[in-house]
Amino acid sequence: MQGLCVRFFVQEGMRVQGRLIHEWLFEQARGLGLGGGTAFRAHAGYGRHGLHEDSFFELAGRLPESVEFFGEPGQIQDLIARVGEAGLELAYILSPVEFGVTGR
Repeated sequence: MQGLCVRFFVQEGMRVQGRLIHEWLFEQARGLGLGGGTAFRAHAGYGRHGLHEDSFFELAGRLPESVEFFGEPGQIQDLIARVGEAGLELAYILSPVEFGVTGR
């Protein structure tokens, strides 16, 4: 199946409406009928908010994360729109993908 993959770049511990950003994104995606999503925690990264690295002395909740979804183009575009409508300014990557399930 042909579709789109979106990867949002966030910061660990970021909250939206009192919820962790990845939980909020999962809820939005679920509401649009997307089958699933994944949050990845980085050990280092840099961007518009500077450099963040995992180290013994670093406080928890400050590392980069990415949250990724794939699905039909309309669903993914709707998810991106919901993020913007919520007033969030998240960097993201949008890529065409082919997806499926093995063994079917």
